[in-house]
Amino acid sequence: METTLAPGGVATDLLPSPQPVQLLDPDGVLVEQAAGNHQYTAPSAERLLELWRGMVIGRRLDVQSTALTKQGRLAVYPSSRGQEACQVGAVQAITGRDWMFPTYRESVALFTRGIDPVEALTLLRGDAHCGYDPMAHKTAPQCTPLSTQLLHAAGAAYGEKRRGSDAVALAFIGDGATSEGDFHEALNFAAVFSAPVIFFVQNNKYAISVPLAKQSKAPALAYKGIGYGVRSEQIDGNDPAAVLAVMDAAVEHARSGHGPFLIEAHTYRMDAHTNADDASRYRTADEVSAWLAKDPLARLQTWLTINGHLDEAAIRDAEQEGEERASDLRDRMNAEPQVDPNSLFDNVFAEPTPQQREQQAMVRAELEADASYAEEESR
Repeated sequence: METTLAPGGVATDLLPSPQPVQLLDPDGVLVEQAAGNHQYTAPSAERLLELWRGMVIGRRLDVQSTALTKQGRLAVYPSSRGQEACQVGAVQAITGRDWMFPTYRESVALFTRGIDPVEALTLLRGDAHCGYDPMAHKTAPQCTPLSTQLLHAAGAAYGEKRRGSDAVALAFIGDGATSEGDFHEALNFAAVFSAPVIFFVQNNKYAISVPLAKQSKAPALAYKGIGYGVRSEQIDGNDPAAVLAVMDAAVEHARSGHGPFLIEAHTYRMDAHTNADDASRYRTADEVSAWLAKDPLARLQTWLTINGHLDEAAIRDAEQEGEERASDLRDRMNAEPQVDPNSLFDNVFAEPTPQQREQQAMVRAELEADASYAEEESR
């Protein structure tokens, strides 16, 4: 197929839509897609209902996780309240054979992936670097350094391709991380080697306290894929239907051998960066209120209700499940974790090195000495 070039020589099939793709407006009304370089198939009501339920449960678990920091059960928690459409919608578009590479803010994505919430929160409690089995869940450990997981995602996707698998990799990233060198290296590698990876940018307008205007002069972050030959799109990240529709297209693009896909989702985090942050120092109450009116959960719930796909009984049922899962999470997180200091040496090398064995023996000897001293003192 012959590629059409826009003025300036840019391939139009790579360009994102001039305006973020939107299928449902903030009032939950279905709207006609704006003219753009691509048109997307609206998800079925059944899939949107599943997405809505995942958002209800995910938000309740997110709120509970925030409460756990106030109870001293988590050292820190980066809430994703307001970004549920991005996290639940993106995860529901991939399958169990696909890989996921989360950041520290993707707790709701991990919950949606089917990972035990207690295991998902282990990192944030400080018990271990990762509380779940990455291989079993095809989910990499949550990444705190900005954008370093994108290189891993590109490599994993390329590895799957070399094995003859049609698995894709979904890599989450924030807007601030698009300024990091690893972001650009990952896009370039993925494009050159046609790695089936989807880079999903949740543009929540702030890199902690740095506003987007002080991060980039690009007309949209989605345009950053063009220079590397990466198909790109921007979406209304608070529109669950648009998230799922564009993710479906991205997965199909990557899985069918056409290489990487970059998505910029315009969204907003309703809470502070973490419980250690005071967001009122850099954003106004009016700004937050304006985004509250764009709540992705309320938007989808309105559309489902108006069109007869959701009733009060179903809403109560989903909310009840959310309460039960939040209660279970609270009860299990209130139990003191049993931590073995020797676990420091687990999962470091496939075959422990002589130095690691020596260090482990030193720790074991010190623990035994402490135990002997405590026993003598108790006599």
